[in-house]
Amino acid sequence: MTFRRKLLLVFALTIVVAVTAVAWVTLALTRRAFEKSDAERTAASVAQFRREFNRRGDEVVHRVETIAASEGTTRMALALSRGTLDYGAYLNETRTLAESQQLDFLEFVDNQGMIIASAQWPGKFGYKESQSPVSTASTNAFLKQEDLPNGLALGLFAVREVNLGDRPLFVVGGRRLDGNFLSSLDLPAEVRAMFYQNLGTEFSPQFLIESSGPVQHAEEVAPIIQQMQQQRREITTLIHWSSDAADDETVSAIPLNGRDNQLLGVLLIANSRRTYVELRQHIQSVALLSATAGVLLAMLLSGWAAARVTRPVEQLAQAAREVAAGNWNTQVEVTSSDEIGELAESFNQMTVELLAQKEHLVKAERVAAWRELARRLAHELKNPLFPLQLTVENLLRARQQSPEQFEEIFQESSSTLLAEIANLKAIISRFSEFSRMPQPNFQEMQPNEIVQNVARLFQAQIRATDPAAIECKLDLAGAMQPIAADPELLHRALSNLVSNAVDAMPKGGTLTLRTRQDGGMAFIAVSDTGTGLTPDERERLFTPYYTSKDHGTGLGLAIVQSIVSDHGGRINVRSEVGRGTTFVIELPRNLNKLQAQPASGGVSDVTGRSN
Repeated sequence: MTFRRKLLLVFALTIVVAVTAVAWVTLALTRRAFEKSDAERTAASVAQFRREFNRRGDEVVHRVETIAASEGTTRMALALSRGTLDYGAYLNETRTLAESQQLDFLEFVDNQGMIIASAQWPGKFGYKESQSPVSTASTNAFLKQEDLPNGLALGLFAVREVNLGDRPLFVVGGRRLDGNFLSSLDLPAEVRAMFYQNLGTEFSPQFLIESSGPVQHAEEVAPIIQQMQQQRREITTLIHWSSDAADDETVSAIPLNGRDNQLLGVLLIANSRRTYVELRQHIQSVALLSATAGVLLAMLLSGWAAARVTRPVEQLAQAAREVAAGNWNTQVEVTSSDEIGELAESFNQMTVELLAQKEHLVKAERVAAWRELARRLAHELKNPLFPLQLTVENLLRARQQSPEQFEEIFQESSSTLLAEIANLKAIISRFSEFSRMPQPNFQEMQPNEIVQNVARLFQAQIRATDPAAIECKLDLAGAMQPIAADPELLHRALSNLVSNAVDAMPKGGTLTLRTRQDGGMAFIAVSDTGTGLTPDERERLFTPYYTSKDHGTGLGLAIVQSIVSDHGGRINVRSEVGRGTTFVIELPRNLNKLQAQPASGGVSDVTGRSN
C-alpha cells in the first residue's frame, strides 16, 4: 500500500471515528435526556391523575352527603325505621336524586345489605348487595366495581349512613371512571392516558380505553397488563405499536386497587417517542453526511499532503534509484524549507560527495590497476627475458672462445630466441585482447540454448580426457522468455566460468548448469563441487590480473564481469572452502536494445577460455 493510500486511510478513519464518537455521545446524551423527560412527564401525569382522582372523590363524597341530608332520604330513613317502607315507591325519586347530583350510580341500602332503590338498575330493589355497605362506609371515596344490566362497570364511590332509628339507611353513590374522566386530565404534550378495567382474569381489548374511545392495537398492551395482574407494582416498558419506530411509546402502568386491595384497574401513561426518534434519525443523517463530507475532505487533504510530502519523497526515491543505476550526477529540486526540503538538500549534498569520492576512488583504482599491470607485466616478461639474456651471452662467449663451434651454437640459440620471442608475443596478445573487449551485438536468443551449447562442448572435452572424473548436470527452466544478448560474448563468459569450474575439481566432481527466470530477469548459474574459495579470494576474484593459479593471467573472470556488465547485468559468487563454488549471472531481457533488423548469427564454439 502506497503512502498516499495510507494517508487517505488514516484521515478517513480519523474523521469517521471522530464523527461516529460524537454521534454516539450525542445520541447517548439525547436518549438520557429523553428518558429523564419521560420520567418527569410520567410523574407529572400520575400526579395530575391523583389530583383529579382525589378531586372527583371529594366531589362524589360531597354529593352523596347532600343526598343523605335531603328531605326524600330523611323520609326513606324514617319509613325504614318504622317498618312501613315501600320498596317500589322510591324508584323514580332515586333516579331524580342521581340526576340532580350528576351521579352515575346511586343506591339506598339497609343495614342488612338489602337494596331499597337503585338508579342505575331499577330491578335490583329487594336484592342484597354483594358487599355490606357497613364495611365500605368511610369518609373517603374508593374504587368499586358495580353490576349493571349490560355488565360490570368501575366507578369512584362514597357511602354515607343516615340513622334515624333502629335500622340505619346507607346512601351509596358514585361516578364512572371512563373516557370522560381521562379527558378531564391536563396532560403534557405528547403524553396520553389510557385506562384498563380489570374486570376479568384474561385480557380483553374492549376494557382498554382512552379519552377518545377504544385503543387501537390494544393487544400490544396485553403483556404489561398480564404482568401487572401478577406483580401488582408499577411497570414501565416500551411498546411498538407498528413497524414505524416513531409510533413507539414508553408506557408506565400504575395499579388501581379497591378497598380490599383488589386490582380493579390499571392506569397507563404513554409518552410518545416520535420526537426522540425523529431527532435520532436527524442526528444519524447529519453524522452520515458529516462522515461523507469528512471522507471527501480526507481525500482532498490526502491529495494535498501527498503533493506536499509524498511527491518529494517519490522524487527522492527515483533519484536514489538513478544513483543506484550509476547516475551519480542526479540532483533533486528543493521546493520547500521544511524537513522535506532539508532531506532534499542532504540528498543533493550526498550525491556531490559520492561523486567526489567516486572520482577519487576511480583515480585510486586506476593507479592501483596500473601498478598491478606493471607488476604482472614485469612478472610475465621477466620469465622469457632471462633465457633470452642467457642465449645472447652464450652466443657472445662462443664467438670469442671457439669460433669454429659458433655456427652450431648459433643454430641452437636462434631456435631458443625465436621460441621465447613467440612467448613474449603471446603474453602481449593476451593483455591486448583484454584491452580491446568489443561492445555487445544484441540479438534475440534463448538462454537455454547458450547453456546447452557450452555444456555440449565441455562434455565432449571431459569425455575425451577422463570420462569418469566429472559429471555434468543441466537444470534448465522450461518455457523461458527470450532475451536480447550477444551470443558470442555470452558463450565466451560461460565458457570461462565452466573452464574455471573444471579446473577447481582436479579429483573429479559435479558440474551443474541451471537457468531460471523471475519477472524481467534471466538467471544462469554455474556450480561445482571443487575446493571452494576463501573470503579473501572471493573479494579479489574479479580484480584484473589476479589469479590463484600457477600459470594464469588473472584476466578470465575480469573478462566475464566486463561482458556481464556490458549487458546491464550482474554476477555474484557463493563459495565455501571444501564444498564448491557457484557463480550466478543475472541478465535483464534488454528487448529495448534490439536492432531494427536483428543480425543473423549463431553461437561460436569456443572464443575464449580462462587459464
